[in-house]
Amino acid sequence: MAKYIFITGGVVSSLGKGIAAASIGRLLESRGFKVSIQKLDPYINVDPGTMSPFQHGEVFVTDDGAETDLDLGHYERFTSQISGRGNNYTAGRIYLQVIEKERRGDYLGGTVQVIPHITNEIKDAVKAQGRGADVAIVEIGGTVGDIESLPFLEAARQLQLEVGRANAVFIHLTLIPFIRASHELKTKPTQHSVKELRSIGIQPDILLCRTEYPVPRDMKAKIGLFCNVSEEAVITAKDVEHIYEVPLYFAQEGLDYILLKYLGLPLHERRMEKWEEFLEKLKHPEDMVTIGIVGKYTQYEDSYKSLREALIHGGVANRLGVRIKWIEAEDIDREGPAGPLAGVHGILVPGGFGERGVEGKIKAAAFARQQKIPYFGICLGMQLASIEFARSVAKLETANSTEFDPQSPHPVFYKLRDLLGDDTYGGNMRLGRCACVLTEGSRAHAAYGDLQIGERHRHRYEFNKAYLEPLKAAGLEVTGISPDGKFVEIVELKDHPWFLGCQFHPEFKSRPLNPHPLFRDFVKASYANKAKGETVRA
Repeated sequence: MAKYIFITGGVVSSLGKGIAAASIGRLLESRGFKVSIQKLDPYINVDPGTMSPFQHGEVFVTDDGAETDLDLGHYERFTSQISGRGNNYTAGRIYLQVIEKERRGDYLGGTVQVIPHITNEIKDAVKAQGRGADVAIVEIGGTVGDIESLPFLEAARQLQLEVGRANAVFIHLTLIPFIRASHELKTKPTQHSVKELRSIGIQPDILLCRTEYPVPRDMKAKIGLFCNVSEEAVITAKDVEHIYEVPLYFAQEGLDYILLKYLGLPLHERRMEKWEEFLEKLKHPEDMVTIGIVGKYTQYEDSYKSLREALIHGGVANRLGVRIKWIEAEDIDREGPAGPLAGVHGILVPGGFGERGVEGKIKAAAFARQQKIPYFGICLGMQLASIEFARSVAKLETANSTEFDPQSPHPVFYKLRDLLGDDTYGGNMRLGRCACVLTEGSRAHAAYGDLQIGERHRHRYEFNKAYLEPLKAAGLEVTGISPDGKFVEIVELKDHPWFLGCQFHPEFKSRPLNPHPLFRDFVKASYANKAKGETVRA
């Protein structure tokens, strides 16, 4: 039977429960334990797939095609976990499952209530995901005191009662604010947050105190006394420069030792050498390279969380620091590309939905092609680079996607449903891991070192193969295609230092200790561009 660690948050949101959960997973894996990490989100949406990136950040896609919370990206980057649909449940999904059972008559005409029906559904989801793991880490979204999260907290309370306190630990992440006027750390918000948690029947075993400065020992003793927590279990969660430092900071605070002691698990030796080596390279790069990301959600960087981390991983693989310049696509559309792209050594156009900013992204792709600036187009970025090539080089001047012009005379991209003739991949999206066959000798083949790969998708529109031959004749190389030949996955330009577009989202599979090969090679090419002095000038 798995041991359980429940992580809750108090005082304010965005304290870093996801990073805390991922860091704990990293520490337990470093001691030889198999972990599973699950996120329980209190919002009523069934999943985040239809939510605005400005509200929710990126949608992280799993191999099995689940659209999930961005924290699952942290889980995968910090641990060896390959997440799936069971690693993320929302209140909406839980309620939907209960309502569907009620409609089928599964409750035999009984009155359906939050307790026990909703809480039982939550417990079943938690237990199912924990099977096969030594330790199941469960992050409960929201902030203690929010009405939305109460069913999840109640389910966790019940589960600890069922499995016994020796098999389930509660960690509460809270805030120790620094008041600059008096130069003091204040414990009262933490005391009130724990009081709120205890009022619903949960006594935290460990406190993670998020703070700008180390919490002194006498303050830890005070917090422990007022919150009924052992002094050794009051852990400083200090702000750090890089999120990848958090596991090592927690290790210094003895968090993994305390967890193993509380859960009655053997104290295996901690092995973090490779993680420390990665951090050393991250903190001491040999040089810097600037990458321009041309998007439409750049005001909220969480919209591109995995993308940012993948670039960092690619930089470390080349002993480089990556400086990201966030560029609004609409600025390029208004001003032209040279000004907004000034100072960048490589241009990346990521995925997205909707028409806003499309022409600016097309201009960025054209500029990269014409000026020989390394270009990486992901999903929509690949589609728009292909459309730009069709317009400018293949002379199909009205080329477009039916997403932006349903009546386009040259629909180089069109909806998946139109291609397949049915509603395959429910909701007309291609989601999750799909196989891709690479062309031998291509840039993609050189990066991967293999001829068959599998990558994660999230999109509705596909390359219209009726335009394959005209674009090939004009010089566009198709170097990745699905095994059945239906889908174009990768395009490249041969007469260019580095120009590649992929229909999938490689950022979801990049890891600190295993950087994605396309990001590694894109950063390398961008640095080579810098070495030639080919910086974009306004």
